[in-house]
Amino acid sequence: MTTAHASSQHRAVAAIPAHAMFGAAGGLVGGVAFGSMMQVWDMMPMVAMLVDSSSIGVAWVVHLAISAFIGITFALLAGHRAARFLPAAVLGLAYGALWWVLGALWLMPAKLGMPVFDVNEMAWKSFAGHLVYGLLLGLAYACVHRVMHRDDTSS
Repeated sequence: MTTAHASSQHRAVAAIPAHAMFGAAGGLVGGVAFGSMMQVWDMMPMVAMLVDSSSIGVAWVVHLAISAFIGITFALLAGHRAARFLPAAVLGLAYGALWWVLGALWLMPAKLGMPVFDVNEMAWKSFAGHLVYGLLLGLAYACVHRVMHRDDTSS
């Protein structure tokens, strides 16, 4: 194995944690916006119920932890494909919609003993929130990616 090959492999492995941090940052940006929407719509108590709590503070901690996790998985799946703003926005919107189906329509209601895939007025509000989350996740990810890789592109 050549030194150049070993060096490029090392950079690829070292990039995974950086991309994960970019995704966590994007997830938190989207999570604060979506959480604010959920707060206005009185959805946060349901989030607290996921961990057998009624505390809005606990709901925010759970919501932001989930937001960061989803952001990390976005970064690991999308990677460099989401480094530019337009692809990042499209991928983020799609990922937000995917998590609406997985999280809001299936996993959360199943955990809370509610009917799954029940698309009602609250579910449509949740869909709007997931789209806002995904859009902001993608754009924040691209922004952080661009800032952190500015030296790579200028040389």
